[in-house]
Amino acid sequence: MTLENGAVLLAEDNTSLRRTLCNTLAALDFDVAAASTGEEALSRLRLTSYDLVLLDINMPGIGGVETCRRIRKIYTRLPIFMLTVRNSEDDKVHALESGADDYITKPFRMGELTARMRSAIRRYRAPKANSEEPLRVGEIALDRLRQTVTRAGTEVHLTSREFTVLQLLMENAGAPLAHAQLVSGLWGPQASENREYLRVLMNNLRKKIEDNPAKPEYLLTEIHFGYRFCKK
Repeated sequence: MTLENGAVLLAEDNTSLRRTLCNTLAALDFDVAAASTGEEALSRLRLTSYDLVLLDINMPGIGGVETCRRIRKIYTRLPIFMLTVRNSEDDKVHALESGADDYITKPFRMGELTARMRSAIRRYRAPKANSEEPLRVGEIALDRLRQTVTRAGTEVHLTSREFTVLQLLMENAGAPLAHAQLVSGLWGPQASENREYLRVLMNNLRKKIEDNPAKPEYLLTEIHFGYRFCKK
């Protein structure tokens, strides 16, 4: 039976850290399953449903980034967090471009990690409103009931974070939204100043819905402020 805070799959090759995280998360009412490699994590995902995946980026075998890519191809909205000792901009970019929803650098504060996990799981589990009509701007249609996005009638596969930020922008089409407002809505108030995550996410989203991501027609940058969805 899934515990209150959700079912979590932890893929971490460090035995000591894996055991500590499993024990701590279990004590905080998460239902935790563990894997020591990306291959093992993928096998577990084929057998059991989870609400969130924690992936160490630097595992033996196929590694965390490739594991994330493979998970994302199958589970387009499942929250995926990457764990690593690295803290460079390139590592963050690689993690997020592979489809990760969040990036946690070791050593991390357990309170911050679990707060982000709970927030992501709540969004993932959130019931869909029955009465909401799809949002339509130009060729882009976002169906909040079915949690789908189409462009000119063709479905576009988005991650959970990409869907959330696109929904925020489309609901406010024509109005600029500040960096801090968007980041806070995606990752919680504790991450309100982390604009790098948002920049990478927006670049990925433009690749999926724009004809020319370098010259976007929908997802416009408001210099030194944030982003705006063009109201056509």
